Amino acid sequence: MSGLVLKLGPHERVLINGAVVENGDKRSRLAIMTPNANILRLRDAIHPQEANTPVKRVCYVAQLVLTGDATAEDTRQQLLRGIEQLSQVLTDHDSRTQLNMATKAVLDDQHYQVLKALRALLPREERLFAAAAAAREGEAS
Repeated sequence: MSGLVLKLGPHERVLINGAVVENGDKRSRLAIMTPNANILRLRDAIHPQEANTPVKRVCYVAQLVLTGDATAEDTRQQLLRGIEQLSQVLTDHDSRTQLNMATKAVLDDQHYQVLKALRALLPREERLFAAAAAAREGEAS
């Protein structure tokens, strides 16, 4: 079987090409056979007010394409610029791998893959912000 396979929990919602689909009472698997379908798990969605860090802001832009609120053409330069800015800060090997995957996905118009690659950076970003806050706190005392 090819295509994207979604494993959904009970009552989990997913946005598929602009339509919200809700799973029933049991776990299920959906095979999305249409190439380039725009898919977004609503549990993974970033709300505009939550796009308050550099990685989340770039994720949000990719998400706009998946929700149909922006086109790939309209966001391509913004995404590439955002990924480039992140690469100036996230210089470790694992981050670079994710950023390279995100860049390739942008160029291939695979926005689900862009979002997937960038979301992998969220825990790292959170740790960096926590370390910076701890360092500022240590300097203040």
